[in-house]
Amino acid sequence: MERKPATYADLEALPDNVVGEIVGGVLHASPRPAGPHGIAAFRLGVELGGPFDRGRNGPGGWVLMGEPELHLGGDVLVPDLVGWRRERMPRPTSHVAYTVAPDWVCEVLSPSTKTLDRKEKLPVYAREGVRHVWLLDPRARALEVFRLEATGYALLATHSGSAPVRAEPFEAIELELAFLWDDA
Repeated sequence: MERKPATYADLEALPDNVVGEIVGGVLHASPRPAGPHGIAAFRLGVELGGPFDRGRNGPGGWVLMGEPELHLGGDVLVPDLVGWRRERMPRPTSHVAYTVAPDWVCEVLSPSTKTLDRKEKLPVYAREGVRHVWLLDPRARALEVFRLEATGYALLATHSGSAPVRAEPFEAIELELAFLWDDA
């Protein structure tokens, strides 16, 4: 028996303690992020927000947001962090969902979501033209930096540990990886 593609009503019917997404017509319900995941996402947003969103001690020019609902084609995704170049999105709207693909996405990997993030969501981001994707793994203390090329995503670098790094598209600042981990 063939399954019906998931609908937005299926997402709305999920309990509040899960994050729902539709990828390729399939409903995915994941538990809310645990401590290390939430800390890493929040701290990365803090590190990037000042110099890139506000332009404080950095170039500005970006609109950054945490956990937006993206409606891209028939897919509904909720990445951990996203950024649009300000010329593409001068200011966020009051809508719940965004249909403009971001210029940068960061997925913070959790044991329950890492396969979904890597195998199912990355192709959607590529299809929609998201230029940069970061996969941040707080357990492995690693940051993978990808850039969209003609044939798909190219891994530019894998940074690990606590060393300061510069990572596309935010290479104008040094990012303190040690700050992102929950014991920093």
